[in-house]
Amino acid sequence: ALPISAKPLTGEKTRPIRSYFWAPDSASILFINDKGGDENFLLYGVNVTSGEQKALTPFEKTRVEIVAVSNQVKDRILVGINNRDAKWHDVYSLDLKSGKLTSVLENKGDYAGFLADEGLALRGAIRSRADGGNDFFKVVGGKVEDKPFASVGLEDSQTTAPAGYTVDGKTLYWVDSRGRDKAALIAEDVASGKTTVIAQSNKADIDGALTNPKTGKIEAYSVNYLQNEWTAVDPAVKGDLDFLKKTLKGDIIVNSRDFADDLWTVSVDTVTAPPAVYLYDREAKSLKLFYVSRPELSGLPLAAMHPIEIKTRDGLTEVSYLSLPPGSDANGDGVPDHPLPLVLFVHGGPWARDQYGYQAYHQWLANRGYAVLSVNYRGSTGFGKSYTSAGDLQWGAKMHDDLIDAVDWAIKHGITTKDKVAIMGGSYGGYATLAGLTFTPDTFVCGVDIVGPSNLKTLLETIPPYWEAGKVQFYKRMGDPTTPDGQKLLHERSPLFKADAIKKPLLIGQGANDPRVNQRESDQIVKAMSDKAIPVTYVLFPDEGHGFARPVNNIAFNAVAEEFLAKNLGGRAEPIGDALSKSTAQIPHGADFVPGLKEAVAAK
Repeated sequence: ALPISAKPLTGEKTRPIRSYFWAPDSASILFINDKGGDENFLLYGVNVTSGEQKALTPFEKTRVEIVAVSNQVKDRILVGINNRDAKWHDVYSLDLKSGKLTSVLENKGDYAGFLADEGLALRGAIRSRADGGNDFFKVVGGKVEDKPFASVGLEDSQTTAPAGYTVDGKTLYWVDSRGRDKAALIAEDVASGKTTVIAQSNKADIDGALTNPKTGKIEAYSVNYLQNEWTAVDPAVKGDLDFLKKTLKGDIIVNSRDFADDLWTVSVDTVTAPPAVYLYDREAKSLKLFYVSRPELSGLPLAAMHPIEIKTRDGLTEVSYLSLPPGSDANGDGVPDHPLPLVLFVHGGPWARDQYGYQAYHQWLANRGYAVLSVNYRGSTGFGKSYTSAGDLQWGAKMHDDLIDAVDWAIKHGITTKDKVAIMGGSYGGYATLAGLTFTPDTFVCGVDIVGPSNLKTLLETIPPYWEAGKVQFYKRMGDPTTPDGQKLLHERSPLFKADAIKKPLLIGQGANDPRVNQRESDQIVKAMSDKAIPVTYVLFPDEGHGFARPVNNIAFNAVAEEFLAKNLGGRAEPIGDALSKSTAQIPHGADFVPGLKEAVAAK
């Protein structure tokens, strides 16, 4: 390992910093943080030498967005700030040394986002369309042109977007599904409009790219189907990628490259060890361990992850990932020696995906004795536009059928038994948990809902103002609350109105400041269940938002969750002990239903 003389640069006492990056001049670290999970993210800078920290967007009830950071322009970046109109972000140039903000474009055209070149000149603007698609406009001389130069409809809206310019500004890259199902990597000649396909796959969308720090030209791309795979398109990096693949066993990501392109930082994820970062010397073809991300996990028995394909009842293929407790699968074939209790862990979004790699929830639950299965149900992204669109208007319907099909697969293949399956997840995964206990009340023995919506109508009524541009996407893909048919659909798919069908225990975790899934979403289903004397345990955090960022709160909720699961599913659990005392957790309802929780509340 490299000798490291490390020192903390920030002194955040309450909320962990989850998004940070180097300033282009390397003189400071820039990071984004909010207050209590309200998602009003502000931008801060901390000087690497002096340690001085300052707020670079010091505005209340404002959410900053990073518009562009350039390798070429070292002294400033472009940011979007919505302090003039909460719905729309105006573009500013931020001088990194003085902190001065200079207006670049006032967003009075309802633009959802902007595209800049490597010189930090605004070149493009994106506007949502009434059909759920997007129009792309050129920006010339600081003004957005009236007519779009490109457009996509709803079906391409999740899979088509500009991906950046070369340094000379002559080529615009796209990840583009127009005229095909899986998004390809496209190069557009800006002057002529001519497009060239650089890469495509019949398995999945193009997932990532490796660009030259001096030219901005794409040198390699990745496709993430069962696992992420890199392919070189420029011979200049083929030898490097071949060496890294041969030497580092696991999923590889090139995190950064110095401007001379002599040194790279490369991370590798083997799943059964904590991810590690190496310094790669291109000329010497040598690797030196830089650091291990979670050194306290080194040498511990971590669970392997098995990528699998599961067929749905109507013939779709859902890419899924299974983790088994260490020692439960003697021959390593992905089937336990004896059936195990299983947690179906459902990803949020729903326009997102699960992927291969170290996953903290998988490791924790597998350690407690459970098989853990995560499923890319229809509506998930990354597998082509038809797979994403197959989830349109299917919340709690075919999207839920896909989850049930995965459970049936696990039972059929000896992973678990019919009476030993729980469902758990956050955001859409929380909704899926509620849907599982209401729409299919005999399938799961219990459920853990983390910040999941219970009433789709009130969910859409309370989405934050800065999501205005994406509102039509929600309406087209979930159900339109402005039409009678849409209102009927949203009502039918809302677990709240079928709460009396719940037969099995439910645990709910909620952040009081959640701007996406309002606290009301949890309050109302807890009330509906308690009114009918159906057992439900409710854990509320007054200083959290959409999920639990503070470690003490995360640990507290997981301490409650593993006792809840142990009682209902039969795995191992560590006593709650003083985990609640160190957190801000409140238990508005149902402390009696989880072993040790009532005592932990009393101690707190």
